[in-house]
Amino acid sequence: MPKIKVEKKSRIHNEIAKQGIQFNKDFGQHILKNPLIITGMLDKAGLRPTDVALEIGPGTGNMTIKMLDRVKKVIACEIDTRLVAELQKRVQGTPYQAKLHILVGDVLKTELPFFDICVANIPYQISSPLVFKLLLHRPFFRCAILMFQKEFAQRLVAKPGDKLYCRLSINTQLLARVDMLMKVGKNNFRPPPKVESSVVRIEPRNPPPPINFVEWDGLTRIAFVRKNKTLSAAFKHNTTMAALEKNYRVHCSLNNKEISEDFDIKEKVQQILTEAECDQMRARTMDIDDFMKLLHAFNSEGIHFA
Repeated sequence: MPKIKVEKKSRIHNEIAKQGIQFNKDFGQHILKNPLIITGMLDKAGLRPTDVALEIGPGTGNMTIKMLDRVKKVIACEIDTRLVAELQKRVQGTPYQAKLHILVGDVLKTELPFFDICVANIPYQISSPLVFKLLLHRPFFRCAILMFQKEFAQRLVAKPGDKLYCRLSINTQLLARVDMLMKVGKNNFRPPPKVESSVVRIEPRNPPPPINFVEWDGLTRIAFVRKNKTLSAAFKHNTTMAALEKNYRVHCSLNNKEISEDFDIKEKVQQILTEAECDQMRARTMDIDDFMKLLHAFNSEGIHFA
């Protein structure tokens, strides 16, 4: 492959500025400008020449161009048509052009094609829904190297008992192995964001745990609303009880089970929590095995969360 002259990053940004393109903060457009950070992320990804790589929010293409050097194909998802035009112009007439496929639109509303690996500096406001869109994507990808807001990244890797441990932590760690890779200061972006950033590696568990994720998410949602309270207290909310009773009655109807006239959902839930020895446990200290045991206990008694 002929050597391609790489334009200076400042020159690219200046060209865009001359054309009157202002980066849109509503789209979370903070362009990663430090080539050392970009190279570091790509190195951590372990890219292979046969890989199809997904990039979300390619912006001006600083990472895209470096990635095209290392993989078979890059699928870039970009919502801003102005930056799509810039990216197309940047690869036009080069060997990269045939290797780049651009999806125009909101990644959360886009049906993603097959990809081996995802490397991206993502818009921070879509971090949580994007993580779960990726983790529930099939077929499985090998891993994702993603830039997040520092506190969000800390929540992803938090362990039981940590201050930042939350539903995001346990739901992500159920579906994937998560590791913090590097911290990235705000001055590495243009324009600089108001927060510090971190790069995280997410590797989906394949095969996934034998569990209904919608059920699991329903249980952890209840438990982590009041993560410092005991589970007995967390389940006493009237709205929670009403939803569980409705689900229980549907379950009994579908399985031709009679419900006694004096049935009390609160007593039923408390009985399950006590027998599972979870009534005095608190979500902030519970791990994946604890929640799996609890979900099994509820489901075995016909109590469902979806």
